[in-house]
Amino acid sequence: MTAQQKKLLKDDTIEFYTGDAVELGDDQSVGYLIKLANQVVMQNLDAELQYYDLTAPQWVPLLVLSKGRADTVAGCARAIDVDTGAMTRMLDRLETKGFVTRNRSQKDRRVVNVELTKAGVEIVKLIPPTICTVLNSHLRGFSQKEFETFKGLLGRFLHNGLADREKM
Repeated sequence: MTAQQKKLLKDDTIEFYTGDAVELGDDQSVGYLIKLANQVVMQNLDAELQYYDLTAPQWVPLLVLSKGRADTVAGCARAIDVDTGAMTRMLDRLETKGFVTRNRSQKDRRVVNVELTKAGVEIVKLIPPTICTVLNSHLRGFSQKEFETFKGLLGRFLHNGLADREKM
């Protein structure tokens, strides 16, 4: 165990990083590896989703709408954690492709409601097998135990980050 790993925080958590900027941009940094992994997954999804004339980022609001997690432009933006301007531009493209419709609320003209079209409902049904193919490709060579461990570790990593954010 390195001196860095031996240093414990007040809650008995090992401090893996010390603040050396060199550690943060190399292939040993968890944050950097997560960023790279996300980029590669998104690039591979983009390549596979071309068949449907979609990009990986465009798929996400379709999923959010299909799951009932949002029904307005602002709600989609919040659900996906992007600004409303970016969401409006994305929905412009999805509307042009015939996957969504937008209408001003009759109760509050500031609110823009978003719905999947029939084509949007159909595309949402077609995409999951493609996503599964991409994810399974990234998980190639993992045993079932490694897969479960990986999910558990990512879940704990996420939980820790969310807990820290709530303290702020």
